[in-house]
Parts: sequence; C-alpha cells; structure tokens
Amino acid sequence: MRGRPLLLLAGLVLALSAPAMVAAQSIATSALKGHDSRAPIDVDADRIEVLDAESSAIFTGNVRVRQGGLTIESQRLRIIYERPAKGDPVVRRMDAEGDVRLRSPTESARARFAIYDVDSRILTLIGGVQLQQQQTRLEGNRLTMDLDTGRSTLDGRTAAGGSAGRVTGRFAVPERKATP
Repeated sequence: MRGRPLLLLAGLVLALSAPAMVAAQSIATSALKGHDSRAPIDVDADRIEVLDAESSAIFTGNVRVRQGGLTIESQRLRIIYERPAKGDPVVRRMDAEGDVRLRSPTESARARFAIYDVDSRILTLIGGVQLQQQQTRLEGNRLTMDLDTGRSTLDGRTAAGGSAGRVTGRFAVPERKATP
C-alpha cells in the first residue's frame, strides 16, 4: 500500500463537474492500487466448515480477513481455493456477505456483499455501498476496484441490472485564505 487516497483530486473534479447523480461514476485511483494480492491471507471467525470436495471453506460469525493493509469484516465468508498436487491450497476468490466492512489505511466502505477475485485482482462491493475517506462520502449500489490499475467505479444500478439508481457524493471544501 502506498497510502494513495481513494479519491484523488481528479476524481473529485470529475464528480463535481458532471452531475454527481449519474448511473455510473468513475472514482479515479484507489488507495489499494498495487495491493499485494499474493500476501498471506489471515482469516478468523467463530466457525469454519471445510468442503474439500467443492474446494471451498465457509467461515461464519464475526469473520475478519486481513491481507497486507486491507481488512474485510463480515458475518459470512466463502473462500474458493485450488489444491495443487503438492503444496498448500491457493485462494482464488472470496465472497463475503452480511454487513461487509472494508478498511484500508486511508478509507472505509460498507456494503451487503463483497467479492474479491484474487486471480483477476478485482474487489467488488454490492448493495447499499457507502464509501468514506475523511469527510468525503460516496454512496451507490456497486463499487468495483481494480487493484492493478487503481481505477474504481461506483455505479447506481441494481445488481440485477434493474433501473438506474443514483450515485451520491458529499465532498469537503477546504477553507481558503482571503487574498489581500
């Protein structure tokens, strides 16, 4: 993590120059750009059920996932893995549900669901998404973060592709000193 803010000035200018209530809104660069998706993944929960025949494990109750500077908390987490002939299982995807909370050093987000595709390095939050960085707050229905490029998009459409919803934002405006 390089500590880049999720909402760079360019994204704010774009959001303020176009109507903030559009169906899809680019959010510029994510603080998670360059996140090491090969770093170890630590998971703790109240319970685990391993479904080895399905190459998955289900964690339930106060689930917490940590990878580098990224933390995801939820009530339920399904990990899909691949088991090579020799060696440890390799995590391919994580699906979180139930009051999902994501934190990085510079921002936080909430949603009903999250999908972390470890292979493609895409993190998606769905359902009542709320994204906060300091005093800046955005809301929508689907937030997609590309961990390679740092590009994030907040969309107002429903997950089922229904009618367009709204993306809303509240941006802090710094106090400016008066010029003589």
